[in-house]
Amino acid sequence: MKRLWLLFAQTCTVLLAGYFVVATLKPQWLGHAPSVAGAISLIEAPSLPSGEVPTGSLRGAAQRASAAVVSITTSKAAGKNPHAGDPWFKFFYGDQGNEPQGGMGSGVIVSSSGYILTNNHVVEGADDIQVFLNDSRSTRAKVIGTDPDTDLAIVKIDLDRLPVIVLGNSDSLQVGDQVLAIGNPFGVGQTVTSGIVSALGRNQLGINTFENFIQTDAAINPGNSGGALVDAQGNLLGINTAIYSRSGGSMGIGFAIPVSTAKQVLESIVKDGQVTRGWIGVEPNDLSAELAETFEVKTKVGVIITGVLQNGPAAQAGIRPGDVIVAIAGKPVSSVTQLLAAVSALKPGTATPFAIERKNKAVSVEVTPGLRPKPKPAP
Repeated sequence: MKRLWLLFAQTCTVLLAGYFVVATLKPQWLGHAPSVAGAISLIEAPSLPSGEVPTGSLRGAAQRASAAVVSITTSKAAGKNPHAGDPWFKFFYGDQGNEPQGGMGSGVIVSSSGYILTNNHVVEGADDIQVFLNDSRSTRAKVIGTDPDTDLAIVKIDLDRLPVIVLGNSDSLQVGDQVLAIGNPFGVGQTVTSGIVSALGRNQLGINTFENFIQTDAAINPGNSGGALVDAQGNLLGINTAIYSRSGGSMGIGFAIPVSTAKQVLESIVKDGQVTRGWIGVEPNDLSAELAETFEVKTKVGVIITGVLQNGPAAQAGIRPGDVIVAIAGKPVSSVTQLLAAVSALKPGTATPFAIERKNKAVSVEVTPGLRPKPKPAP
């Protein structure tokens, strides 16, 4: 009897030990999760119902806008060196290859007719332009028109069922508004980055003739040029065009051309084949204390004219050096940037009232702007 009890006790001990080992190492064999001491308990978040967007997600804006953002690659035939046939040139420098030069950028489809907004520097001088859509289609594009003064260009593709971005209102933007930058940085493929509007009305950067940039900290890198800056609803706010960088990559300071400017350029190029701007032939300067003292000006608001082109529209209207322009067509101007924008928006050949301070007296003149000369190409 004693031997039977001993055998029973040993059997129970072995079974309990085996259960403990299995429950610890292979709980699934027993059909339940580990519940013994020392087991790890994992807490998993409940999954969202199908189609529900997480709180704070910008998924919807990215999906709506991304379809209309394209990648652009360009190629340009290499210029032949005039000394390439000289045997002494070949001896010292070797054969100079005639490999075509390539470039890359982005663009935004703004019309079902195939019009695409991009940067002028993306397509400038290109012999061949290829556009790659987000739905894997690709095609050649042709340049419809360019505007170097704003660094914008319009190219066109001939495809059906094109996704078109919705134009937003860049004039209602405020610092702190959430934005997305969409493009093809470094040629890795379409990329979406997020940030906020860091500043508005950035100018005097030496990038374009007419500067009124939206500054953002959304990451913009080489290849993003011509891509879209959109709001939290996916509406187009600007065309990404430049970054401030010491390394060539994003440092959180990017610049976009407002869609209000891009829309004017688009409509003008599509309608007239070129951008038509007013011009009056003056040399304007912001009104500083030194200039005010030099020209004996007491007013503190406006733009002082330090030079007038002989026989130009301003000279013919009677504007002189030392005059301070304070308003154009009833709208006040307080900086050179505002003056350039206001004058460029004038219709050439149509007289416009200018409010001027001359020797501390208010004067009104009618100026008939001419057509702004095209910038001379770089040598």
